[in-house]
Amino acid sequence: MPNIVVLVKQVPDTYSERKLNESDHTLDRESADAVLDEINERAVEEALKIKEASEGEVTVLCVGPDRATDAIRKALSMGADKAIHVSDESLHGSDMVATAKVIAAAIGRVEGVDLVIAGNEASDGRGGAVPAMLAELLGMPQLTHARQVTVDGSTVQVDRETEEGLTHLEAGLPAVISVTEKINEPRYPSFKGIMAAKKKPVETLTVADLGVDAGEVGLANAWSTVLEAAPKPPRTAGQRVDDEGDGGTKIAEYLVGQKLI
Repeated sequence: MPNIVVLVKQVPDTYSERKLNESDHTLDRESADAVLDEINERAVEEALKIKEASEGEVTVLCVGPDRATDAIRKALSMGADKAIHVSDESLHGSDMVATAKVIAAAIGRVEGVDLVIAGNEASDGRGGAVPAMLAELLGMPQLTHARQVTVDGSTVQVDRETEEGLTHLEAGLPAVISVTEKINEPRYPSFKGIMAAKKKPVETLTVADLGVDAGEVGLANAWSTVLEAAPKPPRTAGQRVDDEGDGGTKIAEYLVGQKLI
């Protein structure tokens, strides 16, 4: 009966226009529609498949502002049992190191964790390092970029796909796993699941509740800073070349002028 924690994140919809705040160059989350990150839906689906095969329990863990409750409810409506929501203004602008510390502290509140499942990277940051950082902080083995996961008793096996081929990984539980988009196809929440999600427990915590020093998180304490940002310039019109028998020459002259040849 594995006890599973799934990391989820609310992100700006990729179909919306995304931009940075002019004041501090952090992501402007209010300017775009917010959704549960698609890779996290796959992480939740994998946790539910493991649960259904061995009668475990799935806890959703989210670090984000108050509006992130929508993403949490989506995961609960898919079939997760309960949730932890870490919401604190001091977390604004936190880097991956601080985020991993907060997540690790929150996981520490869950008794008897066997598996931590995450997406390989979020669509808003694309850092892809939090699962590895988390494994280090928790003292657990990491099995990242999984396209297939099998839990067998007290061990977990993972197939990792790379450009060089497949790598087969195995570790004892507890462990941290990150999954890729090839892991599964997430289920759609049923009406019954949506209604049931409204009654499932969601524990809301601050960094103080977790025993994390506010002086270790937030934009002011990040290890990297964005000094300047500018929107991508609009695409300019192309240059048309009319071929009157000398088209090849004109193209070559243009490429020479651009120092491409």
